[in-house]
Amino acid sequence: MATSAVREARRPKVSLPELRPFDGRGLEPDGDYDGVRFEGLDLSGADGGGATFLDVGMYRCALDEARLDRLRVIDSVLEGVWGVGAQLARAELRDVELRDARLGGIQLHGARLNRVLVRGGKIDYLNLRQARLTDVTFEGCVLNEPDFGGASLERVAFRDCVLRRAEFNQVRLTDVDLRGVTELDLITGVDRLAGAVISPGQLLELAPAFAAQIGVRVEP
Repeated sequence: MATSAVREARRPKVSLPELRPFDGRGLEPDGDYDGVRFEGLDLSGADGGGATFLDVGMYRCALDEARLDRLRVIDSVLEGVWGVGAQLARAELRDVELRDARLGGIQLHGARLNRVLVRGGKIDYLNLRQARLTDVTFEGCVLNEPDFGGASLERVAFRDCVLRRAEFNQVRLTDVDLRGVTELDLITGVDRLAGAVISPGQLLELAPAFAAQIGVRVEP
């Protein structure tokens, strides 16, 4: 019986207008940033909870311990941002490109990501628990110990990526393409891969985990 092809993730189409340089001292809670260029700034510890970024370019900025809960980022590009412990719980990212980021311990639990491209860079301990990802592409990046526990992924693609020690506990997958993962290492959730497509080679690599899940012992 023929099987239907996995639906591809739609990519963001971001076309930034001419941006004006950010002239403030830092972010403000519930602030409104439209057509702004942040470049080479230290935003460590900034409190921008509930703020809105529209048509924003952020380049080579530090985000250590930034408090950005409920942040809305729309039609924007973030490139070369770095930092540890940024808080973006319940944030909304729509039509966003995240390029060459170096982030650790970023908190995106309960967030909504729609038409997002994560290209290049490395993200350690990414927390996407209970998040909703729709039309998201991870491309040429390293995700080290990401936690997708309880998240919903629909039309999500991983291309030329490393997915190391990933948590897929209680995840819900629809049209998720894992074939481009060059290193696929799942700690939990091998039983939750319904709705994903993997390659024959990945199937062989995951065979011991599948066998253990259904209680089959494999012995010489």
